[in-house]
Amino acid sequence: MDLSVCIIAKNEENNIGRCLKCLAPYGFEVVVADTGSDDRTVEIARDYQANVYSFAWCDDFAAAKNFAVSKASHPYVLVLDADEFVEELDDGRLAELIASHPEEVGRIRRRNVFTRNGLGQENREWINRIFAKESFCYEGRIHEQVTARDGGAYDTYEAPVVILHTGYDLTGEERKRKTERNIILLERELEELERQAAASPDGAASCGGQTERQAAAGEQIPYILYQLGKSHYMAQDYAAACDYFSRGLSYDLDPRLEYVIDMVETYGYALLNSGQTQEALFFENIYHEFGKNADFLFLMGLIYMKNARFSDAVQEFLKATSYRECRNQGVNSYAAFYNIGVIYECLGDLAQAKEFYRKSGDYAPAEARLQVLRKML
Repeated sequence: MDLSVCIIAKNEENNIGRCLKCLAPYGFEVVVADTGSDDRTVEIARDYQANVYSFAWCDDFAAAKNFAVSKASHPYVLVLDADEFVEELDDGRLAELIASHPEEVGRIRRRNVFTRNGLGQENREWINRIFAKESFCYEGRIHEQVTARDGGAYDTYEAPVVILHTGYDLTGEERKRKTERNIILLERELEELERQAAASPDGAASCGGQTERQAAAGEQIPYILYQLGKSHYMAQDYAAACDYFSRGLSYDLDPRLEYVIDMVETYGYALLNSGQTQEALFFENIYHEFGKNADFLFLMGLIYMKNARFSDAVQEFLKATSYRECRNQGVNSYAAFYNIGVIYECLGDLAQAKEFYRKSGDYAPAEARLQVLRKML
């Protein structure tokens, strides 16, 4: 297949070998752009016959990825990070899709796995990663996005590729360093975009009121605000996260966009985690736009639960379990049943509580509550 896999890496000796081993069965050309490793990253990559190039780090992930893509010898590329590992890839079907969608971008399925508060968690998302290198490139200093070189909109297709991502599974100190770095780069990106959106050539806007550059910058600002909110959320600075999400959602955004959906839902969790439980009831006003998936319904259940509207909470949790798919693992099954169990236990209905804890299967918090209730009854 005329496809190259492009990876940027720095000090990834603990991941790069596994990443490349997962790719080995497919025989793809692999390009690794090393951005200044002082560990065994380069040595390991060469052991797997990757084509390794050096790139001087310049605080710009898009520039690094574009450099890696430029070194690919094939017309189409799949871009991965060193902490992403291919789990499923139908190369025959992928070749067919690339041939039938030459000017579109392929989206791959990513499973993000991590541990929080001692519990294993997983969420899933579709991300744009396969494209023709002559037609597309990356833009954005951080949390870079695939962009058409002519600046136009583009269509996508779902590629038969599933990857496992472990980059969010960090210690507290690692998470702190990563979020601090990300916030600095994102704030710099936001300042640049705001300047571009406000500026005009020769002191005057175009006849349409805005230049194309201004319009493009204005469209990117809410996405950067979203990423700043996510970074502060990861740092557990929930008040700051709420501020950035509120600013991002003040723009006229398409509610079908995945990042907008995630911004709304993470905003809800940030409100709850910062003690703004009553303010979170505002989400009732956007229910008609976003209440069509298990993740939002689960969030509404938590909002009602925190506001002591227990009947409404149970109803939302049960609605969430009627959905087959979800982004955050468990919101359509064991986590929803567990919260219903907690509600019934708080209301003194221990028989119902035990029933829903049992429905949670081997979910550790539910098993712990069952042990307590067995001693009580």
